[in-house]
Amino acid sequence: MSKPRVIAFYLPQYYPTPENDKWWGKGFTEWTNVGKAKPLWKNHYQPRVPADLGYYDLRIPEVREQQVELAREAGVTAFCYWHYWFGNGKQLLERVFDEVLESGKPDFPFCLGWANHSWYAKTWDKTGTDKLLIEQTYPGEEDAKEHFSFLLKAFKDPRYVKVNGAPFLFVFEPRYLPQQYTEWFRTWTKEAGFPDIYLVANVVWENDYNKYLDYGYNAILHNRLAKPRETYWAHVSKTEKYMDKAIRYIKEKLIGIPRNALDYNKYLPLLIDKKEDSKIEVIPEIVPQWDHSPRSGSKRITAIFYNSTPELFCQHVKEALSVIKDKPEENQILILKSWNEWAEGNYMEPDLLYGKGYIRALRKALEDF
Repeated sequence: MSKPRVIAFYLPQYYPTPENDKWWGKGFTEWTNVGKAKPLWKNHYQPRVPADLGYYDLRIPEVREQQVELAREAGVTAFCYWHYWFGNGKQLLERVFDEVLESGKPDFPFCLGWANHSWYAKTWDKTGTDKLLIEQTYPGEEDAKEHFSFLLKAFKDPRYVKVNGAPFLFVFEPRYLPQQYTEWFRTWTKEAGFPDIYLVANVVWENDYNKYLDYGYNAILHNRLAKPRETYWAHVSKTEKYMDKAIRYIKEKLIGIPRNALDYNKYLPLLIDKKEDSKIEVIPEIVPQWDHSPRSGSKRITAIFYNSTPELFCQHVKEALSVIKDKPEENQILILKSWNEWAEGNYMEPDLLYGKGYIRALRKALEDF
């Protein structure tokens, strides 16, 4: 088997911006929620404390170089930088990627993930009282051309990830992106001299992803973290489902573990679907750990994987590798969610509990396989 590509989602929200100062308070960054997190039950691993890199500021180029060193050590092939374009030329958190693009450093492959969703001040409950901060819009062809001009500059960078020569672009909310945009982007990419664009859709709610392929996407990623509890229930008997509900209710009342919390070891087999993820147009997603409580607190909606360990993650990666081994070399890709989503407890970077445990686990899985 040739060496597979591991593309890790990369969050740029680790430096203050005027918008975040206005919405959340002076100096707000992702670390604000990470640092104030509290354990919800005995032995709940919170707060998560970064080790080797500390509470870094991504405006510092040396920090970005250190991240790349760790990524290489883990076997990560590229970073997929989250990119925010809200329409009419409005961007947020663009500084980090702009500096990476302009400076040529770090010398490490990258691609972009368009996080095309509105931002809200969320209450993390079901009251519907979330406050809109900035709306995602699709004004039309003029704005699409301006957006594509930005993308094209990135596509032309020799570090940019390509599949059979086609630039890789991940779309977070394909449900809301007008089909005309995918057609425009494909046409303009070809006019720029590329054989095509490789569009990847993040599929959350629909089980049938064929419509995204019909819309012009080349591949999809099944986001199985969107409804973890419902996903688990779909794979067990009715009796096991009701037993699971009862056990979670009891744990919440007696221990404080939220009902949406899941045992990572128990859910692990559902993160990879051998039949679906072995298809050439499907990219499997690997997940080291997950704990949304720094953002959502103790609300019932809180999503948590507890009992996650580097050893279990290593098993998970090996399972994912086994389903892509027979794909064409260019399509042997895994998406790693994520490199540094600290406020979602979803990261690879060293912390005080496991150190480089997850980095070594990924490296071991790749080497063993």
